[in-house]
Amino acid sequence: MSLDLSHHLSSEARIRRPNPMKAIWRLARRKADMISLANGDPHFSLYPIRKVEFEVASVGDNVDDPVASWRLSGGSAPSQTFSSSTESSPGKLPLKSALQYSAGAGLPDAQRAVTELTNYYHSPPDHIATLTLGNGDGVAKLFRLLGDAGDHFLADEFSFSSLTNAPLSHGIKWVSVKIDEGGLIPENLKQILANWNVESQGKRPHVLYTVPCGQNPTGSTLSLERRQRIYELAQRFDFIIIEDDPYYYLQYDPLDFDDAMSDAPFQYIPSFLSMDIDGRVMRVDSFSKIMAPGMRLGWITSNPTFHEHLVHFTDSSTHHPHAFGQIFITEMLSSAGWQLSGFDRWIRSLRLEYQRRRDIFMRAFLRDVASTGLATADFPEAGMFVWIKVDIEKHPRFRRSIVGAQGDLAGVDQSGVSRCLGPKTNVAQLMEELFERCLDDGLVVMPASIFVTPSDAKVSGSNDEPIEDRLNFMRATFAGPEETMEPALRILANVLKNFFADSSSGYDSPVADNSL
Repeated sequence: MSLDLSHHLSSEARIRRPNPMKAIWRLARRKADMISLANGDPHFSLYPIRKVEFEVASVGDNVDDPVASWRLSGGSAPSQTFSSSTESSPGKLPLKSALQYSAGAGLPDAQRAVTELTNYYHSPPDHIATLTLGNGDGVAKLFRLLGDAGDHFLADEFSFSSLTNAPLSHGIKWVSVKIDEGGLIPENLKQILANWNVESQGKRPHVLYTVPCGQNPTGSTLSLERRQRIYELAQRFDFIIIEDDPYYYLQYDPLDFDDAMSDAPFQYIPSFLSMDIDGRVMRVDSFSKIMAPGMRLGWITSNPTFHEHLVHFTDSSTHHPHAFGQIFITEMLSSAGWQLSGFDRWIRSLRLEYQRRRDIFMRAFLRDVASTGLATADFPEAGMFVWIKVDIEKHPRFRRSIVGAQGDLAGVDQSGVSRCLGPKTNVAQLMEELFERCLDDGLVVMPASIFVTPSDAKVSGSNDEPIEDRLNFMRATFAGPEETMEPALRILANVLKNFFADSSSGYDSPVADNSL
């Protein structure tokens, strides 16, 4: 039985009322033979669409590797079709109902399909699905559902900026939690919450936003042990976990630097949702990374109370997601399509394809970039990204000093310990110059600076080590064209060698100490 977590709802969510027209729409479905003079839907006979047919990759038992077969065989690859028509046969979703207006949770058939999918992989005890326009829409709605102006939310110190920017205009503030190669550090999260001073800092943070698998941008994946520890902290300090997990299905086998593959059978890491006994996890899923990004279709799995408020919000804002995407996933997961077993075959084949690309990228990285001694990277266990660490301390113009720079601006934390609130090095300037040099040589990478969670250093979990001094990273992807990986990494290697050999130009601040 879920806890009563309604105290986490924002003031906006509490005062929002159900859309009365949508309430009538739900009443109209009380009986199959109801006659309605209430709705404003165009009649289905006037839709200029009679049939929608999807041709998709075959995932039958006769196809050993459906993704490889689909990718390599082109037009001759085995395929199967499923369709929806105005007058579909029983058990299928007909266009005449699918293309009408529906409620915020989505078409009942589509909602049922993603619920079965969620149950298959996560088995949550008491949760309901709400369809969304992809992860971005879902996460942004959750921020508004849970946050009031002046609230503090928790997030990884490096996060996907379009989402961490979303609640700022509503007056929500971020507290960044330190991460390492294993993702969010539970001990730092505990330290932030245990030392929070309500009198001076306001209400303690009650929402954690995190991407547990293949975190964007760092590619890190939380271990089961860290997830269990974080959930225990959520119970202890009473916060909600927004589990944004678009890369869940793209988890990979571990690969050591000696190419030694594990013999253990592959298993997905249990999600926060799968361990949620309180109803405090709100999981956000998407088809963008496993079907097509332009589908813009996803779903939130939450406890019934939060689901109800999400529906009220959706019914008075974006309304339900587009029908064509809902038709596709409903038919795909039905007996006429892939079904759950076929979907599982596809995504397990897909993860092996991305794993193959990861391995190509990392072998080239080790050969061309890591061999320079100027950069390193860990093998990502999930997702699409490699977080490249530049050994910026080796640069001849690297400076470490707290004299004459912003680093001499200090604050005092709750324990009375003086903390540095500004950068103590010129890492940010050097990395900006390196980024420009990559562009000049025809290579685009994402600098770490654009992923910094916009938090107040006075309440951040990393104010003893300013994030400006840890911007010596760049994000690269192995999800793009395979043929560009090796040329791109050769460019990066050359840029690094030339940049580290240059001591005569660029930013160089006055310093008092250059010791390492």
